[in-house]
Amino acid sequence: MSIPSDAGDSIDPQEIAHGGDAAATTADPAADEAPVPVKKRRRWLRVTLWSLVVVALVAAGGVVGLRLYLKSVENKVTRVDAFAEVVESERPTKPPEATKAMNILILGSDSRNPDLDGSRTDTIMLAHVTTDHSAAQVVSIPRDTWLDIPRTSTGRGGVKAKINAAFAWGGIPLMVRTVEQYSKVRIDHVVVIDFEGFAKVVDTLGGIDVNVEKNFTSIHPPYRKFSAGMQHLNGAEALDYSRQRKQFANGDFSRIQHQQQVIKAILAKATSAGILTDPGKLNGFLTATASAISADKDFDLFGTAMGLRGIPSSKVRFITNPTTGTGWEGSQSVVYANKPVAATLFAAINNDTAATWQPPKS
Repeated sequence: MSIPSDAGDSIDPQEIAHGGDAAATTADPAADEAPVPVKKRRRWLRVTLWSLVVVALVAAGGVVGLRLYLKSVENKVTRVDAFAEVVESERPTKPPEATKAMNILILGSDSRNPDLDGSRTDTIMLAHVTTDHSAAQVVSIPRDTWLDIPRTSTGRGGVKAKINAAFAWGGIPLMVRTVEQYSKVRIDHVVVIDFEGFAKVVDTLGGIDVNVEKNFTSIHPPYRKFSAGMQHLNGAEALDYSRQRKQFANGDFSRIQHQQQVIKAILAKATSAGILTDPGKLNGFLTATASAISADKDFDLFGTAMGLRGIPSSKVRFITNPTTGTGWEGSQSVVYANKPVAATLFAAINNDTAATWQPPKS
């Protein structure tokens, strides 16, 4: 039950006076212009007020039920101490005008236990939700980006390395420190997605549609063949597709593009009417998502998601961290960040203008 938000759609007292049928009017124009009797006006007002009260009570009950349900789902999320060893004095601060904006570090891990020593992350994204919560920008940082890694209390780090080494050496906290040191953007929350759980999430949505750019064969068993054009992928296929890079001239940048495609397709499917209006499908999606992710201890994950569900996928912009290309550091193939250009991007995030950011013209 809902109340029309447009005043032009509100109930006309004239219709009540004519028995509720707008077409059942008298043939005499003068009769249409006659004032509604005072008793009928009062009765209509009483009916309207009681209707509003009923709607409010139903809505309140729905909110309570929704909160209880979301809490039960939230309990399935693995919680991690994402900000341990993250020293406050070293952290960037948010501009006062952007305190209601939200910056979320999203990591894709090969282990659902992100504290496991040696875990790797192939996906590193910094998501920014705007202050008015009407849009979001997601910056993908290539895993091979060559950066300064801060030193941990155990003496690891303190050198230049690929950014994903931070996750292997110091887990989430060192990754938070590394991304904050590089971007000068303060991270509010962290989400870690388990790759295998990711496939189950896609399956609960009934698969996703992705536009594949060319024919190619996966390098991983069972060596799936992907055909150019719009393809419907199940969970295993979507996961496989998002991992491919060696068959493409742009290597890891193509893999990042595939990840962005898949995430955007998931967002579009998850917020479609077919999922949101089907309790069974919605429950399956939320439960699978909760089982596939870890998050920091203070992140009200699903409450936040419900609050942001009005953001359409068209308002989610994906950006790849600016680079100057690839090269070699010893025997390692690395990606070099274009730090001056990246600085303008992250400044736009801090200023809440990343929706319209463009790289400076050289």
